Amino acid sequence: MPNPLSERTQRLVVIGLITALAGFGIYFSLGGFSDEGEDAAGPPREVAPTEEATGSAGSDPGGLATVPPSPIPTTDTEDQDVIGWFPFTEAEFQTAGATAKAFAEAYGTIDYSESPESYYASMEELAADEYAEVLSDENRAGAFWAEMSEAEAVAQGRSEVESIRTFGSDSITFVVTAQSITETGEAEFDEDLGEFAVTVTKEGGSWEVFDFQPADAGQFGEE
Repeated sequence: MPNPLSERTQRLVVIGLITALAGFGIYFSLGGFSDEGEDAAGPPREVAPTEEATGSAGSDPGGLATVPPSPIPTTDTEDQDVIGWFPFTEAEFQTAGATAKAFAEAYGTIDYSESPESYYASMEELAADEYAEVLSDENRAGAFWAEMSEAEAVAQGRSEVESIRTFGSDSITFVVTAQSITETGEAEFDEDLGEFAVTVTKEGGSWEVFDFQPADAGQFGEE
């Protein structure tokens, strides 16, 4: 069958096919359709932050606040209310200290001619129930009674609060200096009993003695 195309036309067709194939080869070697897919897809979409996300950022302690600051009020050093730093008022400290002082005075007040029960009673009125039960023990006030009654002593107790050792939400430990001005059948003399750690606890609207020991053995705040 005779070719309808002339020889010249056939050459042009062949040259066109070769050129097209070469162009496709170069196109594929440079990325081809994958680049087109990315271009069509475009850059990743940005998702607007949700209200929950923005809220959590504002509450981050390490982040910056987005509201105007509210400075706390400050006080000059000379105007500071020091008593306000404590869990007790000045009146409560005074009442608690008076209880500790009265107990130490009762401890140093003895009349050997009376019964030991009358001696303990004056302290039991100021003591917490659980401590009142052990006052007469031989390693507590009972030891002092035994010593003074053997000497047939009549003694008047005196005391003074020296300092506060420690305190809690409902307790205070005072350091108290105690003294017995003692008269015996042979002589009259002052007996310094030394320093005592007196722990008082708040019960309702009053204070009660919870512990009474020599200062070097009494409560130091760890108990």
